[in-house]
Amino acid sequence: MSTLSKKIQVYLNRKPNFDKEVLLQDDGSGPYIKEWNISSEKAKPTDSQLDALTSEATKLGKNNSIRATRKTAYGDIGDQLDLLYKDMLAGKGDSTGEWFKKIKAVKDANPKEE
Repeated sequence: MSTLSKKIQVYLNRKPNFDKEVLLQDDGSGPYIKEWNISSEKAKPTDSQLDALTSEATKLGKNNSIRATRKTAYGDIGDQLDLLYKDMLAGKGDSTGEWFKKIKAVKDANPKEE
């Protein structure tokens, strides 16, 4: 169902509430939209409309995974702010600072698909 949910997110250009707005179900023959409670925003998509969004949905899933990996690798926000503070005191509030180098290394090691 995760692929179907990603296709729906791409279709809507946002993540819906999958407990109220869009209910998905899988009775064993594959996931499908059981309820579409946001027809005032956008009509329920057809299967062919959703199938056309497969590559974008795959990219969304990969980028979400990369964001989660980056978030862990960035570390605690307090530690990041402390590193920024130390860089500013040292006059390195630019790309020569330790904070920038750390963040760049994380981004380079975990690139998102564009």
